[in-house]
Amino acid sequence: MKKVIVISTSLRRGSNSDMLADKFVEGAKSAGNEVEKITLVGKDIQFCKGCLACQKLGRCVINDDVNDIMAKVLESDVVVWATPIYYYEMSGQMKTLIDRMNAMYPLDYKFRDVYLLTTAAEDEEFVPKRAEAGLTGWIDCYEKSRLAGTLFCGGVNDAREIEGNAKLQEAFEMGKNV
Repeated sequence: MKKVIVISTSLRRGSNSDMLADKFVEGAKSAGNEVEKITLVGKDIQFCKGCLACQKLGRCVINDDVNDIMAKVLESDVVVWATPIYYYEMSGQMKTLIDRMNAMYPLDYKFRDVYLLTTAAEDEEFVPKRAEAGLTGWIDCYEKSRLAGTLFCGGVNDAREIEGNAKLQEAFEMGKNV
């Protein structure tokens, strides 16, 4: 059994990327894993100030929701990011959270496998590549971890447009196989 954390970064409840996250959660739970989903809806996540105090303290000096999220990520075996693609990149709130998780850099961490689930209105294969590159930059700072899988569902724009899409089943299967 693995401890899995799924971070849904869309700020729209019931969004297409959030639905991918839910299917991944469902699959991971069906395989007997301990799974927690964190949605960034309603979370207070401020911008990094670049003070680097976190490198000495092991936590951020900003008093918002990030330290609690980081604590859960540090204790997880698997980290899953779900994001809509905006202007061929991860959501701004995902990037802000990644920047703020700088405090994790000198700490011990359990996660080895990282997954990325993305959705976008565009459906060309290259659409999620910048988001993957950005996440890979974060993963590279944790040399015991790797990008274990990605799933892109293009051609979905309106809310819940992903319903009935075969990518939902793929997300479920990916979750089952973590």
